[in-house]
Amino acid sequence: MEIGPFIPLTSDYGFKATFGNETNDLFLRTALQALIKSPVPIRQAQLEKNAFEALTLDSRSGIFDLACTDELGNHFIVEMQLGHAPHFVQRMKFYALHKFNTVVERGRFLYANLPRIYCIAFLEKSVLPTPQYHTLANLRNEQGEPIDEQLTLILVELAKFDKSADVVSSDLDKLIYTMKTLHNAPADPVQWPTFWNEEWLQRAIDELNTRKMTPEERFQFARYTAINAEAVNAERARLSGVIQRSLQLGLTVEQIAQINEVSIDYVRELLQNLNDE
Repeated sequence: MEIGPFIPLTSDYGFKATFGNETNDLFLRTALQALIKSPVPIRQAQLEKNAFEALTLDSRSGIFDLACTDELGNHFIVEMQLGHAPHFVQRMKFYALHKFNTVVERGRFLYANLPRIYCIAFLEKSVLPTPQYHTLANLRNEQGEPIDEQLTLILVELAKFDKSADVVSSDLDKLIYTMKTLHNAPADPVQWPTFWNEEWLQRAIDELNTRKMTPEERFQFARYTAINAEAVNAERARLSGVIQRSLQLGLTVEQIAQINEVSIDYVRELLQNLNDE
């Protein structure tokens, strides 16, 4: 297997090795604080083990739902979505409301002093019609005044971020820049942005540095890659069958893409492969 100096942070392995690092949570805590735009440092992040997983079409074995709580009992759900997902906001609402119901039930249906719930999603493709690459949303009235801030949805649309390293200043921008560029970065640290020397980012970069990986870590990375490839091939085969049946029923390419929540280009690619066989 031939890989570059750094594993993509947005990959299944990279996401779990950084955001899901169980031995050191500095990167996770700093990233969460930046994502929710809080001036108050998060002192502790306790990872939960009940991650949802589901097959995707974008070279990842699943959607990794990283769930954690901070020292105040606030809940965080972090998602990574690399494929085309035009209805991803609905999926975020499902996860957030599921967590909300769980919290309420544990509190014996007492609604006072509920902990905050933050559902955070990193999206490779744009899904919102707005130009902002970081969107923080909660319940507001028609004048934009807050009604309730107990449940917050946060979307980061990576495709909309185009800042260069020399204009990056906030921790949020440092995080997004690193997520978008690390896997293409040169091996020589002299050529890196100066903010990559900050401890929280340096810890994450070290986790993704292939030159510093132990034999066990290399094996785990190879294992993730092999599992992902098998899963994607199996899903492509399944969807190819769905496309053939859908066309026989008279559905258009656009309808097939919408029903299966994939891009039109992806459906056309599978159709071309079927025609070439």
